Amino acid sequence: MTRRYVGEIIMKRPVDKKSYLAELPAVKFLEEKGSLAIDSDVTFFVGENGTGKSTLIEAIAVACGFNPEGGTKNFSFSTSGDGESFHSELWKHIAISKSRYPKDGFFLRAESFFNTATYIDELDKLPAASPKIIGGYGGKSLHKQSHGESFLALVQNRFHGSGLYILDEPEAALSPMRLMTLIAEMNRLVKQDSQFIIATHSPILLAFPGAEVLQLSEIGIERVGYRDTEHYRVTRRFIENPEKMMKYLTEED
Repeated sequence: MTRRYVGEIIMKRPVDKKSYLAELPAVKFLEEKGSLAIDSDVTFFVGENGTGKSTLIEAIAVACGFNPEGGTKNFSFSTSGDGESFHSELWKHIAISKSRYPKDGFFLRAESFFNTATYIDELDKLPAASPKIIGGYGGKSLHKQSHGESFLALVQNRFHGSGLYILDEPEAALSPMRLMTLIAEMNRLVKQDSQFIIATHSPILLAFPGAEVLQLSEIGIERVGYRDTEHYRVTRRFIENPEKMMKYLTEED
């Protein structure tokens, strides 16, 4: 696929210097460089906590028309309680350059997936809900499955191809074997003209063939090879000698 649904993230206006957003490395990079090109059908954002991965993923999703808590572009629920948004306003400061529009799409975020599943169930309780929405998600309430099973049910039944799929830390619900299943499903969907943008800490997911890995750190955003990510290096060192690592981590001074 040469013409992507998200081809570039453009910083159209700066954030307030008093905002916490101004301190995030991802935002600092965009303000300095002006834009960030997306050069692959599968793009991963990686980095330590606090670098702005999830904030940037959310901003991209909302700027593309998705509900900030997840779902399709038709989902409009909010669980902010008192009416104030719990989500950042970074999306108001960016623009998405695209050369075409997807036929399908979904924003999947681990932290609010429970709310997404609840929203689907509530819609299906409405008198006018015919056919039931859950039919497009495998026919079984996502709440009546384990977290991992419901994640995969969503991907396998609701992701139809020719779509833009934005995922925030999908590994939170998945075992290593289920992560491999997700990779197989992603490969199927990429072959069906889809694009993925994913924030992750998983060295398993990061191994996806041909994926672009964008590493966020205090120096900004840089393209790195899979084996150059801290996630891969730390995991490899641990697995090769867990006893040594545990001794180092747990021995008292």
